Formats: sequence, structure tokens, C-alpha cells
Amino acid sequence: MTTVSVRIDETLVKQARAAASAEYRTVQGQVEFWAKVGRAALDNPDLPASFIAESLMSLAEPRGDATPFVPRSAAAHKRRA
Repeated sequence: MTTVSVRIDETLVKQARAAASAEYRTVQGQVEFWAKVGRAALDNPDLPASFIAESLMSLAEPRGDATPFVPRSAAAHKRRA
């Protein structure tokens, strides 16, 4: 992957630094994440930004850490058996 230098407003960098710390990302990673969320939001205006952000975060999780999805109807069926 290649990198490119860009100029970003200092206020945005400070906000990215604070958000990055809370989300355990680098400042660069936080800005990239925001860019991906923004791009996906523009491509999918009917979806809430929070849904897009959560979806992108879940896609970034290692597969081994994922919790399998079990529909409620399946879980209820197992309890009855």
C-alpha cells in the first residue's frame, strides 16, 4: 500500500486524535475510517451513518473473534428440545 501526504485542518486532526484514542486507532487510521464511512454514506443515503460505521467495524474484526449469528427462533427451538 502506498501513502500520500495531505493537508488537513488542525481542528480536524485534533478531533481525529481524540477519536482515535477512544477507538484504539492511529490518527491516520481514524481519518481513513471517517473517509470510508463518509464514502459509504454517500453511496447509501438511505442507511444511517451509525449503521455504516458499525458494519465497517464488524468487517474489520478478525473472523476468530466473531460471534456466530443465531436467530432468536433457532435459539428458542433449541431450548424447547
